[in-house]
Amino acid sequence: MIGAAVAIVVIAVGAVFLGRSATDHGGSGGSGSEKTTPAIPAAAISVPDTANPINPSVPITVSASGGRLTSVTATTPDGKPLAGTLSPDGLTWTNTDSLAFSSAYAITADAVNSAGAHTKQNFTVNTISTDNVSTAYANVVPAPDVVADTGIGVGQPMVFQFTKPVTNKAEVQKHLHISVTPAQPGAWYWVDDKDVHYRGPNYWLPGTKIHIEADVVGLDLGNGVLGAENNSADYTVHDSWVAKADGSTDQLTIFQNGKQVNQMPMSLGSPGFPSHEGPHVISDKQPSIVMDSCTYGTCAGQPGYYKETVALDERISNDGEFVHSAPWSVGQQGSSNVSHGCVNLSPDNAQWFYDRFGIGDVVEITHSGGATLPVWDTYGDWEVPWQTWQAGNANS
Repeated sequence: MIGAAVAIVVIAVGAVFLGRSATDHGGSGGSGSEKTTPAIPAAAISVPDTANPINPSVPITVSASGGRLTSVTATTPDGKPLAGTLSPDGLTWTNTDSLAFSSAYAITADAVNSAGAHTKQNFTVNTISTDNVSTAYANVVPAPDVVADTGIGVGQPMVFQFTKPVTNKAEVQKHLHISVTPAQPGAWYWVDDKDVHYRGPNYWLPGTKIHIEADVVGLDLGNGVLGAENNSADYTVHDSWVAKADGSTDQLTIFQNGKQVNQMPMSLGSPGFPSHEGPHVISDKQPSIVMDSCTYGTCAGQPGYYKETVALDERISNDGEFVHSAPWSVGQQGSSNVSHGCVNLSPDNAQWFYDRFGIGDVVEITHSGGATLPVWDTYGDWEVPWQTWQAGNANS
């Protein structure tokens, strides 16, 4: 069975003797008696079955009986140390670094009995190959290196995105860990079969440090798919930047850490292409992109078709909604909604916005006439009521 590890016992050859044999002669013709101190058994070392590869989700455990472990060293296939922890009583050692598929780990264990005699054992533990196993990765979004210098906005959910569908959601969720400093409430929620997000009832506090882990290597994700490897990431939340786009006034009001710092005219989606309502989270920013309405079904020759290069773009949904520079609609900005769902700004205002807003920052759209942003549309997370979000959706 995948995931089972069998232990064998390796005992040192030989025994340790204390004292010596002696013959005492007393009186004339008296006979002596021989006394022998009982042998103290050598310490025994219990190790994983080296004959059968183990699932990497099963830790390597080395244990001692009749004595205690004095040292255990382990190395990875490339010769690097495999970290582990020796229990205070010296009876067990377990690896703390995660294992990988198709790998061999060299281990040397030393144990000593009460008489000071050592038992030493060298062995190799192999993990199962992925040749005949389906695996999936748990990717983190956003990629940590993308936001390493800037940090993330207060609206950014923590995201693990699996490369294959997960059906054992409840079990997998037990292997997802998060630490938040300062502490804030939060919960995991399965947006779909591949994406699980974590957020709280409110946006993150500025300055929050977040560490997330998916300890899923070798874990049964369902339908015969195993976790390919563990993954983790660290994030820092920068200042709170929230833009409130009001379709009834056509004004975009900017707040930094809760204080209004700017207000600018804008144009939202026209009645035929209304912007989604609700909090939107910026997922990407580019100095320019080519916008082609054909990607959303309105192609050349049809009414409303467009294809042009647009500057200072910040994506707020995968449904084609951006905050961007729109010099062609400056005359309507502040008075009417004429876009195809985007937040249109003048070039100067778009530059101001682009210089300050980034991944994880929030654009809240109201009075647009559009439907609520769906939870599955990149980061529609904040549309889900907190009570519903807390339920986790793992069993749906």
